[in-house]
Amino acid sequence: MNLIYKNISIHYSSIGKGNAVVLIHGFLENSTMWQGIIPEISKKYRVICIDLLGHGKSESIGYIHTMTKQAEMVKFVLNHLKLRKYTFIGHSMGGYIALAFAQLYPTNLRGLCLMNSTALPDTEEKKINRDRGIVAVKQNAKTFVRIAIPMLFSEKNRTFFTSEIKQITNEALQLSPQGIIAALEGMKIRKDLTSIFTNSQYPITMIIGKEDPALDYNSLIQQTKNTKVEVIEFPDGHMSHIENREELITTFLKFLKKN
Repeated sequence: MNLIYKNISIHYSSIGKGNAVVLIHGFLENSTMWQGIIPEISKKYRVICIDLLGHGKSESIGYIHTMTKQAEMVKFVLNHLKLRKYTFIGHSMGGYIALAFAQLYPTNLRGLCLMNSTALPDTEEKKINRDRGIVAVKQNAKTFVRIAIPMLFSEKNRTFFTSEIKQITNEALQLSPQGIIAALEGMKIRKDLTSIFTNSQYPITMIIGKEDPALDYNSLIQQTKNTKVEVIEFPDGHMSHIENREELITTFLKFLKKN
């Protein structure tokens, strides 16, 4: 389904009945990343999937998509659906957006699950890498995508999941350079939101890939210390919905029961 937001088209889907669960995809992804997860979750819950600004079938607004801008768009969709309470599950950049949403609208959340994500801002080194990525996209967006996608998997899984990597890459190749750059710019300037881990009134779970090439394992563990955040560790990389799908579904269902 499509919705007009600030003169652009936003794509979303709503499947199932029950308490609402909002699934937020990551950078270079779209809402179809959840297709292996939705059938199980939607048996007991209403599952909302939204293509983020500049991703999937949703259009871009300007040249910087901050995490706050993305969260405001998500809230618009949820208001349109007349939903007041929901649980968020965000993958990677989707986790950053879920945290921005939690900061803006804390009373609307039943729970928050960060999957292969972090509440910390970019390090200076990471910001430099974002800028390099922006230059690379301007030079050749397709080459950037073809290099970036396989690097999200653990090293051993890059050959094991070749067909999945090909499919994700083909979908990411449809993205406009503007949408990719706007996301990189937005992620680069996001703020430290670790305070949500200590101040929230709802359950939070963090799912970590022990061989995640995109995130530092030690920093993920450190930011959850002395908080009520439940940490679940998987043995593989950044793409838990593919690399650890069955375990992930089990984890989601246990988490949702708490809410």
